[in-house]
Amino acid sequence: MQSTKQQLKALAEARRGVIVPGAFNALSAKVIEDLGYEALYITGAGVTNMGFGLPDQGFMGLTDIADHTARIRDAVELPLIVDADTGFGNALNTYHAVRTLERAGADCIQLEDQVSPKRCGHFSGKAVIETSEMVSKIRAAVDARRDGLLVMARTDAAAVHGFDAAVERAQAYAEAGADILFVEALTTAEHVRALPQRLQVPQLMNMVIGGKTPIVGADELGRLGYGFVLYANAALQGAVAGMQKVLAQLRDAREVREDPTLVAPFAERQRLVGKPFWDALEKKYA
Repeated sequence: MQSTKQQLKALAEARRGVIVPGAFNALSAKVIEDLGYEALYITGAGVTNMGFGLPDQGFMGLTDIADHTARIRDAVELPLIVDADTGFGNALNTYHAVRTLERAGADCIQLEDQVSPKRCGHFSGKAVIETSEMVSKIRAAVDARRDGLLVMARTDAAAVHGFDAAVERAQAYAEAGADILFVEALTTAEHVRALPQRLQVPQLMNMVIGGKTPIVGADELGRLGYGFVLYANAALQGAVAGMQKVLAQLRDAREVREDPTLVAPFAERQRLVGKPFWDALEKKYA
Protein backbone atom coordinates (compact mmCIF):
# COMPACT_ATOMS: atom_id res chain seq x y z
CA MET A 1 0.00 0.00 0.00
CA GLN A 2 1.32 3.43 -0.95
CA SER A 3 2.19 5.92 1.77
CA THR A 4 0.50 9.32 1.66
CA LYS A 5 3.74 10.82 0.33
CA GLN A 6 3.83 8.26 -2.48
CA GLN A 7 0.16 8.92 -3.24
CA LEU A 8 0.83 12.66 -3.48
CA LYS A 9 3.82 12.16 -5.75
CA ALA A 10 1.76 9.95 -8.06
CA LEU A 11 -1.01 12.56 -8.18
CA ALA A 12 1.50 15.28 -9.08
CA GLU A 13 3.10 13.22 -11.81
CA ALA A 14 -0.27 12.24 -13.32
CA ARG A 15 -0.82 15.91 -14.25
CA ARG A 16 -4.58 15.60 -14.44
CA GLY A 17 -5.64 18.70 -12.54
CA VAL A 18 -6.44 17.14 -9.17
CA ILE A 19 -8.49 19.62 -7.15
CA VAL A 20 -6.94 20.26 -3.74
CA PRO A 21 -9.20 22.15 -1.31
CA GLY A 22 -7.74 24.04 1.62
CA ALA A 23 -8.40 23.05 5.23
CA PHE A 24 -8.14 25.51 8.11
CA ASN A 25 -8.79 23.05 10.94
CA ALA A 26 -9.44 19.37 11.59
CA LEU A 27 -13.19 19.49 10.97
CA SER A 28 -12.81 21.21 7.60
CA ALA A 29 -10.25 18.53 6.72
CA LYS A 30 -12.74 15.79 7.64
CA VAL A 31 -15.38 17.38 5.40
CA ILE A 32 -12.90 17.45 2.51
CA GLU A 33 -12.03 13.78 3.02
CA ASP A 34 -15.69 12.81 3.44
CA LEU A 35 -16.54 14.37 0.07
CA GLY A 36 -13.99 12.20 -1.71
CA TYR A 37 -11.13 14.58 -2.50
CA GLU A 38 -7.74 12.98 -3.06
CA ALA A 39 -5.52 15.42 -1.14
CA LEU A 40 -5.81 18.60 0.89
CA TYR A 41 -3.85 21.76 1.54
CA ILE A 42 -3.34 23.18 5.03
CA THR A 43 -3.72 26.86 4.31
CA GLY A 44 -1.69 29.47 6.13
CA ALA A 45 -4.18 32.15 5.16
CA GLY A 46 -7.01 30.01 6.49
CA VAL A 47 -5.23 29.26 9.76
CA THR A 48 -4.50 32.97 10.17
CA ASN A 49 -8.03 34.10 9.26
CA MET A 50 -9.94 31.45 11.21
CA GLY A 51 -7.50 30.92 14.07
CA PHE A 52 -6.54 34.51 14.79
CA GLY A 53 -9.12 36.63 12.97
CA LEU A 54 -6.25 38.37 11.17
CA PRO A 55 -5.34 38.94 7.49
CA ASP A 56 -2.72 36.84 5.72
CA GLN A 57 0.21 39.17 6.38
CA GLY A 58 2.80 37.03 8.13
CA PHE A 59 1.16 36.61 11.55
CA MET A 60 1.28 32.80 11.53
CA GLY A 61 4.35 31.12 13.02
CA LEU A 62 5.88 27.66 12.70
CA THR A 63 4.30 26.40 15.92
CA ASP A 64 0.85 27.49 14.73
CA ILE A 65 1.00 25.62 11.43
CA ALA A 66 2.71 22.59 13.02
CA ASP A 67 -0.04 22.30 15.63
CA HIS A 68 -2.74 22.47 12.95
CA THR A 69 -0.87 19.94 10.82
CA ALA A 70 -0.63 17.45 13.69
CA ARG A 71 -4.34 17.75 14.48
CA ILE A 72 -5.33 17.37 10.83
CA ARG A 73 -2.96 14.41 10.39
CA ASP A 74 -4.74 12.67 13.27
CA ALA A 75 -8.15 13.45 11.78
CA VAL A 76 -7.73 12.33 8.15
CA GLU A 77 -5.75 9.88 6.01
CA LEU A 78 -5.40 12.09 2.94
CA PRO A 79 -2.04 13.37 1.67
CA LEU A 80 -1.27 16.77 3.21
CA ILE A 81 0.34 19.73 1.47
CA VAL A 82 1.36 22.23 4.16
CA ASP A 83 1.85 25.96 3.68
CA ALA A 84 5.15 26.91 5.34
CA ASP A 85 5.16 30.51 4.09
CA THR A 86 8.77 31.70 3.70
CA GLY A 87 10.24 28.92 5.85
CA PHE A 88 9.99 31.29 8.83
CA GLY A 89 13.43 32.79 8.30
CA ASN A 90 16.64 31.92 6.47
CA ALA A 91 17.86 28.59 5.10
CA LEU A 92 18.60 27.27 8.59
CA ASN A 93 15.12 28.20 9.79
CA THR A 94 13.72 26.50 6.71
CA TYR A 95 15.65 23.32 7.51
CA HIS A 96 14.16 23.34 11.01
CA ALA A 97 10.66 24.09 9.68
CA VAL A 98 10.79 21.16 7.30
CA ARG A 99 11.89 18.76 10.04
CA THR A 100 9.17 20.09 12.36
CA LEU A 101 6.36 19.89 9.80
CA GLU A 102 7.36 16.47 8.54
CA ARG A 103 7.23 15.15 12.12
CA ALA A 104 3.78 16.73 12.42
CA GLY A 105 2.56 14.72 9.43
CA ALA A 106 3.17 16.82 6.30
CA ASP A 107 3.63 15.02 2.98
CA CYS A 108 4.64 18.15 1.06
CA ILE A 109 6.01 21.48 2.28
CA GLN A 110 5.27 24.65 0.32
CA LEU A 111 7.87 27.42 0.49
CA GLU A 112 7.64 30.84 -1.14
CA ASP A 113 10.12 33.51 -2.16
CA GLN A 114 8.49 36.58 -0.63
CA VAL A 115 10.30 38.96 1.66
CA SER A 116 9.29 38.32 5.27
CA PRO A 117 6.79 39.19 6.65
CA LYS A 118 4.96 37.75 3.67
CA ARG A 119 1.44 38.61 2.57
CA CYS A 120 -1.31 36.89 0.62
CA GLY A 121 -0.22 36.29 -2.95
CA HIS A 122 -3.25 38.21 -4.19
CA PHE A 123 -2.56 41.33 -2.10
CA SER A 124 -0.71 44.31 -3.53
CA GLY A 125 2.65 45.48 -2.21
CA LYS A 126 4.56 42.19 -2.36
CA ALA A 127 8.34 41.93 -2.56
CA VAL A 128 10.53 38.92 -3.30
CA ILE A 129 13.96 37.87 -2.07
CA GLU A 130 16.89 37.23 -4.40
CA THR A 131 16.70 34.02 -6.42
CA SER A 132 19.93 32.80 -4.84
CA GLU A 133 18.49 33.12 -1.33
CA MET A 134 15.41 31.11 -2.26
CA VAL A 135 17.57 28.48 -3.94
CA SER A 136 19.45 28.10 -0.66
CA LYS A 137 16.18 27.61 1.21
CA ILE A 138 15.07 24.92 -1.24
CA ARG A 139 18.40 23.13 -0.94
CA ALA A 140 18.06 23.25 2.86
CA ALA A 141 14.52 21.84 2.62
CA VAL A 142 15.68 19.02 0.37
CA ASP A 143 18.51 18.17 2.76
CA ALA A 144 16.21 18.27 5.79
CA ARG A 145 13.47 15.99 4.50
CA ARG A 146 13.09 12.30 5.25
CA ASP A 147 10.99 9.44 3.88
CA GLY A 148 10.00 10.90 0.53
CA LEU A 149 8.68 14.29 1.65
CA LEU A 150 7.94 16.54 -1.35
CA VAL A 151 9.06 20.16 -1.61
CA MET A 152 6.87 22.66 -3.42
CA ALA A 153 8.47 25.96 -4.43
CA ARG A 154 6.26 28.99 -4.96
CA THR A 155 7.32 32.20 -6.62
CA ASP A 156 5.48 35.51 -6.29
CA ALA A 157 7.78 37.20 -8.80
CA ALA A 158 5.16 37.58 -11.53
CA ALA A 159 3.58 40.52 -9.68
CA VAL A 160 6.97 42.16 -9.08
CA HIS A 161 9.14 41.34 -12.10
CA GLY A 162 6.73 39.91 -14.67
CA PHE A 163 5.78 36.53 -16.07
CA ASP A 164 9.09 35.63 -17.75
CA ALA A 165 11.06 36.41 -14.60
CA ALA A 166 8.71 34.21 -12.59
CA VAL A 167 9.25 31.35 -15.03
CA GLU A 168 13.02 31.78 -14.77
CA ARG A 169 12.83 31.66 -10.98
CA ALA A 170 10.63 28.58 -11.04
CA GLN A 171 13.12 26.83 -13.29
CA ALA A 172 15.94 27.68 -10.90
CA TYR A 173 13.91 26.29 -8.01
CA ALA A 174 13.33 23.05 -9.91
CA GLU A 175 17.07 22.76 -10.52
CA ALA A 176 17.63 23.25 -6.77
CA GLY A 177 15.47 20.20 -6.08
CA ALA A 178 11.84 21.34 -5.86
CA ASP A 179 9.43 18.54 -6.76
CA ILE A 180 6.44 20.77 -7.55
CA LEU A 181 6.32 24.37 -8.80
CA PHE A 182 3.76 27.05 -7.95
CA VAL A 183 3.78 30.33 -9.88
CA GLU A 184 1.42 32.57 -7.93
CA ALA A 185 -1.04 35.28 -8.98
CA LEU A 186 -0.89 35.12 -12.76
CA THR A 187 -3.25 37.75 -14.10
CA THR A 188 -4.11 36.46 -17.59
CA ALA A 189 -5.59 33.22 -18.89
CA GLU A 190 -2.89 33.30 -21.58
CA HIS A 191 -0.15 33.00 -18.97
CA VAL A 192 -2.07 30.27 -17.12
CA ARG A 193 -2.24 28.26 -20.34
CA ALA A 194 1.37 28.94 -21.32
CA LEU A 195 3.03 27.96 -18.05
CA PRO A 196 2.97 24.15 -18.44
CA GLN A 197 4.74 24.54 -21.77
CA ARG A 198 7.57 26.50 -20.13
CA LEU A 199 8.32 24.25 -17.15
CA GLN A 200 8.87 20.48 -17.01
CA VAL A 201 8.37 19.85 -13.28
CA PRO A 202 4.75 19.17 -12.12
CA GLN A 203 2.90 22.33 -11.20
CA LEU A 204 0.08 23.64 -9.04
CA MET A 205 -2.25 26.42 -10.16
CA ASN A 206 -3.97 28.49 -7.47
CA MET A 207 -7.59 29.50 -8.06
CA VAL A 208 -8.39 32.27 -5.56
CA ILE A 209 -12.08 33.16 -5.53
CA GLY A 210 -12.11 36.94 -6.02
CA GLY A 211 -8.31 37.04 -6.54
CA LYS A 212 -6.10 38.26 -9.35
CA THR A 213 -5.96 35.04 -11.40
CA PRO A 214 -8.85 34.39 -13.79
CA ILE A 215 -10.77 31.24 -12.84
CA VAL A 216 -10.04 28.37 -15.24
CA GLY A 217 -11.86 25.06 -14.82
CA ALA A 218 -9.97 22.13 -13.34
CA ASP A 219 -10.73 19.95 -16.37
CA GLU A 220 -9.02 22.44 -18.68
CA LEU A 221 -6.10 22.87 -16.28
CA GLY A 222 -5.69 19.10 -16.23
CA ARG A 223 -5.67 18.98 -20.03
CA LEU A 224 -3.00 21.70 -19.97
CA GLY A 225 -0.85 19.47 -17.75
CA TYR A 226 -1.21 20.93 -14.25
CA GLY A 227 -0.81 18.39 -11.48
CA PHE A 228 -2.91 20.23 -8.90
CA VAL A 229 -5.62 22.90 -8.88
CA LEU A 230 -5.67 24.62 -5.50
CA TYR A 231 -8.77 26.15 -3.96
CA ALA A 232 -7.06 27.12 -0.72
CA ASN A 233 -9.88 29.05 0.90
CA ALA A 234 -13.10 27.99 -0.84
CA ALA A 235 -14.18 26.12 2.30
CA LEU A 236 -13.28 29.11 4.47
CA GLN A 237 -15.25 31.56 2.33
CA GLY A 238 -18.18 29.14 2.26
CA ALA A 239 -18.03 28.73 6.03
CA VAL A 240 -18.02 32.50 6.58
CA ALA A 241 -21.03 32.90 4.27
CA GLY A 242 -22.82 30.09 6.10
CA MET A 243 -22.11 31.59 9.53
CA GLN A 244 -23.30 34.99 8.41
CA LYS A 245 -26.51 33.52 7.00
CA VAL A 246 -27.52 31.47 10.03
CA LEU A 247 -26.49 34.09 12.57
CA ALA A 248 -28.40 36.80 10.71
CA GLN A 249 -31.51 34.60 10.83
CA LEU A 250 -30.99 33.95 14.54
CA ARG A 251 -30.66 37.70 15.16
CA ASP A 252 -33.75 38.57 13.11
CA ALA A 253 -36.12 35.64 13.79
CA ARG A 254 -34.92 34.98 17.35
CA GLU A 255 -34.74 31.23 16.64
CA VAL A 256 -33.13 28.68 14.31
CA ARG A 257 -34.61 25.26 13.62
CA GLU A 258 -32.93 22.18 12.10
CA ASP A 259 -33.30 23.30 8.50
CA PRO A 260 -30.71 21.43 6.34
CA THR A 261 -30.59 24.35 3.91
CA LEU A 262 -29.40 26.53 6.78
CA VAL A 263 -27.47 24.30 9.20
CA ALA A 264 -25.93 20.84 9.18
CA PRO A 265 -28.28 18.51 11.07
CA PHE A 266 -27.22 17.47 14.56
CA ALA A 267 -26.79 13.85 13.45
CA GLU A 268 -24.61 14.85 10.51
CA ARG A 269 -22.32 16.84 12.79
CA GLN A 270 -21.89 13.79 15.02
CA ARG A 271 -21.20 11.54 12.01
CA LEU A 272 -18.48 13.85 10.70
CA VAL A 273 -16.63 13.89 14.00
CA GLY A 274 -16.81 10.10 14.33
CA LYS A 275 -19.15 9.76 17.30
CA PRO A 276 -20.18 6.17 16.39
CA PHE A 277 -16.51 5.11 16.49
CA TRP A 278 -16.00 6.63 19.92
CA ASP A 279 -19.26 5.16 21.20
CA ALA A 280 -18.10 1.71 20.09
CA LEU A 281 -14.73 2.25 21.73
CA GLU A 282 -16.41 3.34 24.96
CA LYS A 283 -18.37 0.08 25.03
CA LYS A 284 -15.22 -1.94 24.29
CA TYR A 285 -13.40 -0.49 27.30
CA ALA A 286 -16.39 -0.41 29.67
